[in-house]
Amino acid sequence: MHIPDGYLSPTTSFTLYTVCTPFLMKASREAKKKLDSKTIPLISLFSALSFLIMMFNVPLPGGTTGHAVGTVISSIILGPWIGMLTTTVALIIQALFFGDGGILTLGANIFNMAIVMALAGYAIFRFLAGWKKETGWKIVSAAVAGYIAINLAALLAAVELGIQPIIFRSITGQPLYFPYGLTVSIPAMMLGHLTLAGLAEAFVTGLTLSWIYRTNPSLITPDKKVAKSGRFFPLAIVIIFLLILLTPLGLLTPGTAWGEWSRQQLSELGLGYIPAGFDRWTGLWSAPFSGYNFSVLGNSFLGYLFSGFLGVFIVVSVVYLLFKVFKLKNK
Repeated sequence: MHIPDGYLSPTTSFTLYTVCTPFLMKASREAKKKLDSKTIPLISLFSALSFLIMMFNVPLPGGTTGHAVGTVISSIILGPWIGMLTTTVALIIQALFFGDGGILTLGANIFNMAIVMALAGYAIFRFLAGWKKETGWKIVSAAVAGYIAINLAALLAAVELGIQPIIFRSITGQPLYFPYGLTVSIPAMMLGHLTLAGLAEAFVTGLTLSWIYRTNPSLITPDKKVAKSGRFFPLAIVIIFLLILLTPLGLLTPGTAWGEWSRQQLSELGLGYIPAGFDRWTGLWSAPFSGYNFSVLGNSFLGYLFSGFLGVFIVVSVVYLLFKVFKLKNK
């Protein structure tokens, strides 16, 4: 679901950047009003969690891959605006350093995976969770919210891609950017997300909320005194470390995510041509560790593992830098 550069026209890309701007401005204002130095570790934790979750690919029907995102659980715990920022930070770092998603298309990826998933997932969770007070029902509600939210994001990505050959064509009639229309993009994208990728997001969301209820439910019900709350952050750090160690499992899934093909992979699809607009914009940015790989290590698994460590380090550093910029004060 990380749309690379070259698949969306500059017009589409800049439009989605424009759409994102008021949402991110609102999220920043909410962060300034609500955050203090005690919540910065939580922001770092959920940003790092989102970054790592997106490194774990799952096999999808048709020989492609997909992944969970983690936006909904961040939004449930931190609120939709701050949850939106946690995923935005992860997406920016993925694009800039690891080439996962484009720079021109970053607005589209933020809109789909951060903004829409945060607002929709949070709203669905609040609606469903209000039916019953039982913890088990709230966990189910979170899982359902995660499932629906990631499928909404996938649908938006499919539409953004699928409208390209309708609107933008060369004088000979060839698509300039993404080559497949809505009749192909929507079924292809939704098949994988309605089946496995959606279930992965539901599992991550429900499991994480269940663990939080066990270790520190005060994050969900702030007025509740919890003796176990002191265990939360030490255990969370251990879990993040274990996830980093397990990231090379993401390489075991064969295939490429649908719509995220490289130029070589696109040429192998049998189109008979490379879209001119794609050729122009696909090399816009050369990420230093593209594909979560470090060639100097001479091993893709070690490169992926090191990328996990580096990505988490950058995420935490960026969040704390934002803390300094916002000049947050201790309460």
